[in-house]
Amino acid sequence: MMSEDPELALIRCAQNGDGQAFESLVDEYQGVLYNLALRMTGSSEDARDLTQTAFMKAWRNLASYDPRHRFYSWIYRITLNESLNFVQRRRRHAELDERIVATDPLPEDQANRSELGEHIQGALMELSIEYRLVIVLRHFHNLSYQEIGEVLAVPEKTVRSRLFTARRRLGEVLRLRGVGPS
Repeated sequence: MMSEDPELALIRCAQNGDGQAFESLVDEYQGVLYNLALRMTGSSEDARDLTQTAFMKAWRNLASYDPRHRFYSWIYRITLNESLNFVQRRRRHAELDERIVATDPLPEDQANRSELGEHIQGALMELSIEYRLVIVLRHFHNLSYQEIGEVLAVPEKTVRSRLFTARRRLGEVLRLRGVGPS
């Protein structure tokens, strides 16, 4: 008899009200979700708030989680939706300064922080949300085209097309900033 997947066992315990089990899931995914929110908003403070909000929503809606799908995709989508909603609200209330660059990288990124990284983050903030999103999912979170399609609920062909255009636009923005080949 096969034993249950350890993550699924944690999820089942959390669904039965075990806060420590859910805390284990938070520990497992908070870094990658924070990074997603940071890349989408450009603000470490907003990213922390969005990550916390996503986990609170996940906790409240854990009963609706379908174990036929990966938990990672489910919680990632919640965080993505929170980030997109935040960016849209922020745009409605004030003109977005698209030159925002995150000033507070993750601790593991601090040692690797470089001028190029700052240029790339700034250029990302100049892309539309749909293009920024596919770049972040593919190149910062290393999701496959299929996984990106699942997260965004679009066909893999659409992912490929958006990613092609996003890369081209990112390159154009970087060239305008004097970064990379002319």
